[in-house]
Amino acid sequence: MKSSRLVSILLLLQTRGRMTAAQLAEELEVSVRTVYRDVEALSAAGVPLYGDAGHAGGYRLLDGYRTRLTGLTADEAEALFLAGVPGPAAELGLGALLAAAELKVRAALPVQADRISGRFHLDAPGWYADGEQVPYLPAVADAVWNSRVLHVVYRRWREPTDVERRLEPYGLVLKAGRWYVVAGPGPRTFRVDQILELAVSDEEFERPETFDLAAYWQAYQRDFHDRLYRREAVVRLAPGVTLPGPLARAVTVNGRTDDDGWIQATVPIESVEHAHGEFLRLGTDIEVLEPPELRARIARTVAELAERYGNLAARGDH
Repeated sequence: MKSSRLVSILLLLQTRGRMTAAQLAEELEVSVRTVYRDVEALSAAGVPLYGDAGHAGGYRLLDGYRTRLTGLTADEAEALFLAGVPGPAAELGLGALLAAAELKVRAALPVQADRISGRFHLDAPGWYADGEQVPYLPAVADAVWNSRVLHVVYRRWREPTDVERRLEPYGLVLKAGRWYVVAGPGPRTFRVDQILELAVSDEEFERPETFDLAAYWQAYQRDFHDRLYRREAVVRLAPGVTLPGPLARAVTVNGRTDDDGWIQATVPIESVEHAHGEFLRLGTDIEVLEPPELRARIARTVAELAERYGNLAARGDH
């Protein structure tokens, strides 16, 4: 690993300027003596590296010297910074590799790197993510990479909840802060945080040559939405009101504007119970026309709320 460490010293000095032996040792997690030997090796190799003594001393590169070890273009550097996700990389056990790659980008193209990192920040998890622990993620990732069969105990939502499965892991997907493994036979999709026990087998599997992870995931999401939204509702929306996701697309496709500016549209819903809660959030900016049971349920809830708050007003409560 010495050659890798020498490159790291060179890149650190190029990106940060003057650094003491102690600072380099702390950054590289080695002894100061090791840093001294590495600096001597770099000097012997012809790298214009100088050491200054004293309180403000340290090692530095000759002004104007820059390494071009990476060969990255500006566009490649920007793409790398936009794709870098420190949290998920650390979960996969790749945090150190990502940090090394970022260091090389900053050394090769400091202006582009600083420009991108100062203007874009990717925060993958949702607002209300509870930070689930995914202890088996590194093992699953390793099995994906090395085509190793997994034997797992998996917890699913329906009975029997805890089941044993043999998985041939084709790939990993990070969706809204949650990791999924796509595995054969099937293939099928499993949440990594629902794996209760895991054993990596010595058995290898052959990943289908025709399998495309991105294409599979797109099809899986379409199928998921088709299975999720099994019913429809006819609604009227006040001007300027928007609905989330597939509902908004449905309004765009089939919505028509009435004379009063309200939009009437047929939108997909999961169930009467789910739509009841979602539509109540919009208050008086939405009117449900169909199905009758959803309209009646919302009407009952509104009447109960009116009675409750009417009683509070009569008592003078605030």
